[in-house]
Amino acid sequence: MIRIPEVRVIDSEGEQIGVMKTKEALDLAYSKGLDLVEISPTARPPVCKILDFGRYKYELQKKEKEKRKKSTTVAMKEMQYRPKIEEHDYQFKTRHVIDFLKNGHKVKLMVRFRGREMAHQEFGRKILDQLVEELAEIATVEVSPKMEGNTMSMVVNPRPEVRKGDAVGADEADD
Repeated sequence: MIRIPEVRVIDSEGEQIGVMKTKEALDLAYSKGLDLVEISPTARPPVCKILDFGRYKYELQKKEKEKRKKSTTVAMKEMQYRPKIEEHDYQFKTRHVIDFLKNGHKVKLMVRFRGREMAHQEFGRKILDQLVEELAEIATVEVSPKMEGNTMSMVVNPRPEVRKGDAVGADEADD
């Protein structure tokens, strides 16, 4: 175990006591019924604080939990279309995409090609362009359309005002 002869000590109220020998700092902490906790080991001399270690750990856990509570994870939803999709199927899937966006999710829109459909990729591009037009009020394109194997895909993000619940075009979803 490496012994550091001197440490900078801060008391439980946050006042700086000064630089003292490690043994003296430990004695001071134990005389108050508290622990000596190393706060900044890289400083010269290292900074230690006199405090209740159990309470310190509890406070750190509370802060971490609060951070996790405030952070939001954005789920990536996917919707697959076909180049020869019928109008009703297109509308049905598009309504689901709108719902996903209004709930704050990113959506990956994909057009899957099979066999000879690969020769007419312009049909898939036309579908994605039509989607961009329809979703323009509530979404922005994050990743523009690109081919990956036999799939043309793009990613759309909900606009910030839509994410908060100020849904633009909310009556469209009810149709």
